[in-house]
Amino acid sequence: MSVLSRIALALVIIGALNWGLIGFFRFDLVASLFGGQGVFLSRVVYGLVGISGLVCIGLLFKPNEEMDTVTDRHSRFSNPNYGTEFGEEPDFRKERENAKKKKNHGTKDRD
Repeated sequence: MSVLSRIALALVIIGALNWGLIGFFRFDLVASLFGGQGVFLSRVVYGLVGISGLVCIGLLFKPNEEMDTVTDRHSRFSNPNYGTEFGEEPDFRKERENAKKKKNHGTKDRD
């Protein structure tokens, strides 16, 4: 999501909360913060919320990118790779065999 889309979404949320306050409590938060509905700054905020609503209409019809990544993750888990993130895991069989040879060699010297 772009920066412009995030700002627009934040302003739409502010507008929705303001409308919720108006609907439930008859309290206009924007008007009370900026000195009334007719004040220039209140009108600017109302205008920005309206423009943000128009920008968010585009988000409504935009393909959901998160759904694509979720399906990619699901297919990754259906065929798991048990290696480490740095590459293949080391094979310790050779080191164990060498350790056994050294151990056996040490016991032969005692006999």
